[in-house]
Amino acid sequence: MQPFEETNVAVLEEVIETDVHNLVVFNDEVNTFDHVIDTLMDVCQHTPEQAEQCTLLIHYKGKCAVKNGSWEELVPMRNEICRRGISAEVLN
Repeated sequence: MQPFEETNVAVLEEVIETDVHNLVVFNDEVNTFDHVIDTLMDVCQHTPEQAEQCTLLIHYKGKCAVKNGSWEELVPMRNEICRRGISAEVLN
């Protein structure tokens, strides 16, 4: 039997809060699946599979959170998605 060893463990006492937002893309009757998939790959750096899955969720559920991050990170992406004619918002 080995004796009990006492070890020192550093404990982080400061809690840092991060404000995570969601980039949500909404369904419409105008844009094609291919256009939305291409946009998600270009703007959000999604893989083809990830972009296709998000596009299916957008189509069938009406919306999908396609990216999480800070406000400053997501707003330019939202602006570019909207510039391409797709409805999107940054939400809490």
